[in-house]
Amino acid sequence: MEYVQERITTLHDFGGAAPDAPTDRATVVVPMTERDHASLAAERVFATLESVAPAQVLVALRADPEQVREVRAWLDGFDLPIEVLWCDAPPLVEKLAAAGLEGNRGKGRDVWLALGVAASDTKFVVVHDADASSYAETHVPRLLFPLDHGFTFSKGYYARVENGRLYGRLNRLLYVPLLRALDEAHDDPIVDYLSAFRYSLAGEFAMTSDLVRKVRVPRSWGLEVGTLGAAFRLAGFEGTAQVDLGQHEHDHRSVSGPEGLSDMSRSVVRALCWVLEESGVDPDFETLPGRYREWADRLIEQYAADAAFNGLEYDCASEHDQVEAYAATITPPSADTRLPAWAEAPISPETVRECSREGLAEHARR
Repeated sequence: MEYVQERITTLHDFGGAAPDAPTDRATVVVPMTERDHASLAAERVFATLESVAPAQVLVALRADPEQVREVRAWLDGFDLPIEVLWCDAPPLVEKLAAAGLEGNRGKGRDVWLALGVAASDTKFVVVHDADASSYAETHVPRLLFPLDHGFTFSKGYYARVENGRLYGRLNRLLYVPLLRALDEAHDDPIVDYLSAFRYSLAGEFAMTSDLVRKVRVPRSWGLEVGTLGAAFRLAGFEGTAQVDLGQHEHDHRSVSGPEGLSDMSRSVVRALCWVLEESGVDPDFETLPGRYREWADRLIEQYAADAAFNGLEYDCASEHDQVEAYAATITPPSADTRLPAWAEAPISPETVRECSREGLAEHARR
């Protein structure tokens, strides 16, 4: 246990922190795919939310038509004010295309759609995934607490230790060493801000609805980094807090394969490059991969010592292999495909909700 403060305000759990928070004025956004529903982790998340009693739970569902009925029936079993936002509803897909917003399906797109709707309904918005087997009823209040005390953005952090091993590989082995390599070459506030978070790639965050309307996010796995970039511009150091969510356990991904960590790393690097570019930081991509490897190697030594200190299993060779896979993704950014801020979007949240409801109603009649 410690009480160290970072450049951003850091709220620690000194033993069962359960702060009063405005859950009755908050929408909890939970992005889900058809593979998430009915899992033990998702069951725990929604059952626990019953005790939290938020004003609304908005499930951003990415699913093909044949899975929608089953997911909705499962969600109906919880005593919660749940609304399903079907992100793939045909009327919504058509409306997005007509507005020039067609593009890849991904977590970022799903959350973006839900953020617009949520910000129209409540003062505060919390976002978290449905795959945390360690989910607790304190998570949402902890994320909301800063927003009721002068902050506009809060981010969760936690330890990823389970089964006698260290996890959080993408954050440990890609993001942190890459930021340290950037910090070595660029004395810039955006790099300082991005480096101040204890778990930058955590999917748990909260914002005021005013902030939500001004945020641009990537369409896919770069959502978390894109969100931090927007928070830097709109909330800054003074308006940001990070909160201790304890020890987290959730699904693990392989390094290779579709939607594996290597694929995710490309999205993370791309989103990071867009954030840096927006702030005028221009990395030297000739030297950056090599400098990243140097920092990653140093960190692997530190993680190995920490693991040994705690009697954990640690495979240095595997960690180095992952670093090599991630280094290959550190390339100049492609065209910026982030979604627009809702304050400037060519489609309204009301239209998104109406199109989702229309699609769900049509599907139910079949």
